Amino acid sequence: MTLIIVIVVIAIIVGIYVALYNSLVQLRVHAQESWSQIDVQLQRRNDLIPNLVSTVKGYSKYEASTLEKVTQLRTALNNVPDDDRAQKMEVSNQLSGTLKTLFAVSENYPDLKASTEYQQLMEELSNTENKIAYARQLYNSTVAALDTKIQSFPSNIIAKIHHFTAMDYLQVPETAKEVPHVSFDD
Repeated sequence: MTLIIVIVVIAIIVGIYVALYNSLVQLRVHAQESWSQIDVQLQRRNDLIPNLVSTVKGYSKYEASTLEKVTQLRTALNNVPDDDRAQKMEVSNQLSGTLKTLFAVSENYPDLKASTEYQQLMEELSNTENKIAYARQLYNSTVAALDTKIQSFPSNIIAKIHHFTAMDYLQVPETAKEVPHVSFDD
């Protein structure tokens, strides 16, 4: 009878151990998958940029520096190593800011704004930026769940044994947190 109790207790402990380990693995895989969704959307945006640059270039001869900056940042983003997530997000944020500048500059060119191709590209880029924002949010939520599990008892013991480590959140750049200066004088 004692042997049966010992076997049952060991089976329960092993079952809990396996369940906790599997949940850690599942959360880590979800975090990696959510990061890959960010990568997919960044690549989608990068694929749209050459079309946007060539469309804008045809209308605005005086905005060469902005177009050049967009192209440089796109190239820089492609050259960031896949495992350097912080650098990838920093360059991506710079590219988003430069694209906003390009969109603002286009306001000075009514023919460009009226172009069907430009409108379609703007809509696709806007949708892609929204998908990037959603993917970042999903990534941070998944990382939060993983980090919580890694730090919570008893899964923290299993996490330590199997070298699970906390993942970094994607941060909003400090410049994006600044309150914009608004002037009502025109």
